[in-house]
Amino acid sequence: MKMNHVGIMVGDMDKAVEFYTKALGLRVVMNNTKVIEERESAIGRMCIAVFGEGFKGFNIAHLVTTDGIGVELFEMVDREERHNVDFSRLGIFHFCLQLPKEQFESAMKRVEEFGGEVRMDIHRYHPEDELKQAQMVYLEDPFGNLFEFYSHSYEDTYASDYE
Repeated sequence: MKMNHVGIMVGDMDKAVEFYTKALGLRVVMNNTKVIEERESAIGRMCIAVFGEGFKGFNIAHLVTTDGIGVELFEMVDREERHNVDFSRLGIFHFCLQLPKEQFESAMKRVEEFGGEVRMDIHRYHPEDELKQAQMVYLEDPFGNLFEFYSHSYEDTYASDYE
């Protein structure tokens, strides 16, 4: 099984597309598109099945990472504003993007420049082992969605004997 895409709720589609393309370097596959609640099309019926009756529509955009993983952005028409991370909510906690550790600082600056937040200093996994150089940092998009940067692959970061 391979990862195909992740869906993210945002509060302002134009700002989200700008953030994810300019701050994080994703590429737009399908720009901001309006989806309305209706039963005539397959997408309309699917959305009612997913969101329920009365969802009133949403804006959607499809972006892609350099390795082909999709990022689907949703902006619901009728929603309540979220200002804090809700740690009581079960489900996806964050997503992670991989980039060379030499690019962390400039990427973190772009995140802040486009309305995101750096939530911690860069952390090095296995600081006692000079051979293991994997690094990570948690960040937040302008809408409170958490994400990470990893310097190494997931497998390399957690394998006990990688070099």
